[in-house]
Amino acid sequence: MTHSHGTQHAGPVTLSLVVPVFNEEDSLDGFLLRIRQVFEREAQISLELVFVNDGSTDSTLERLLHCQQSNSTIRIVDLSRNFGKEAALSAGLQIATGQIVVPIDVDLQDPPEVILQMIERWREGYEVVLGHRISRRNDSWAKQTSASWFYRLHNKIAEQTLPENVGDFRLMDRCVVDALLTLPESRRFMKGLFAWVGFRTTQVEYERPERAAGQSKFNGWRLWNFALEGITSFSTEPLRIWTYLGALVSLVSFAFAMFIVVRTLIHGVDMPGYASLMVAVTFLGGLQLIGIGVLGEYLGRTYIEAKRRPVFLVRRIYESKD
Repeated sequence: MTHSHGTQHAGPVTLSLVVPVFNEEDSLDGFLLRIRQVFEREAQISLELVFVNDGSTDSTLERLLHCQQSNSTIRIVDLSRNFGKEAALSAGLQIATGQIVVPIDVDLQDPPEVILQMIERWREGYEVVLGHRISRRNDSWAKQTSASWFYRLHNKIAEQTLPENVGDFRLMDRCVVDALLTLPESRRFMKGLFAWVGFRTTQVEYERPERAAGQSKFNGWRLWNFALEGITSFSTEPLRIWTYLGALVSLVSFAFAMFIVVRTLIHGVDMPGYASLMVAVTFLGGLQLIGIGVLGEYLGRTYIEAKRRPVFLVRRIYESKD
């Protein structure tokens, strides 16, 4: 990418790592050890760790509180229940106080060492530095294929394109975080919101290792719903597609009706086929139901947004006593 002409940054900087956690008791010690190894010699970086406990049912919160006793950089945001990763991420961004903010997962698939490269690019004047995965070889074939199709479809029909093979792992300047916090929607597709706000952007590339501990919380069904959320959040194209499809089906049915009229005038009336009638009825019925489903998806979003419920509820924020 071309060199940025933005404000260049030198000297000390405050960095907030936003870490959403849900049943991650096995991953915390390894993550904190790695963070300490990366940042303990960085005298110019003042670190803040914002852990967002997203309604964990194991001992994640107790483990965090224990770690906080010996680590004054840790702040813990305990949500009242499990609101999902997008909401937990929003909570972390709201609480984080750093001059630059980096969302990162606790499973170490996003190597903390990459953050140092991101900070170098930020010092050059960029306001957003994306973490770009060189490959997805540690993902299953199904996950790789579905991700590729999702990006291709989303970027074809949405006004705002998403950078491929880029997750939530990125560095954001304070001005970017403040802009994100002004967005009022309660159904939040964070990848789309990150892309929508814009700002001067570059990327650093890294190889994504396997998960250090624990299990991924995203199964096939959740990933499907996540993709649906992304497409309906940033595009009304599916509604337009059904308008065109409806017009096409009407045109075909009108042409078929003309054919029947002409054939009847020439050959007389014959007994209509039950099988072809059932195929036509079920095909058109299925088409209508899918169209109603697409319409319902958007209507449901409008209904939920109209309630103006908060994205998350905080039960308590645990600050370090140091």
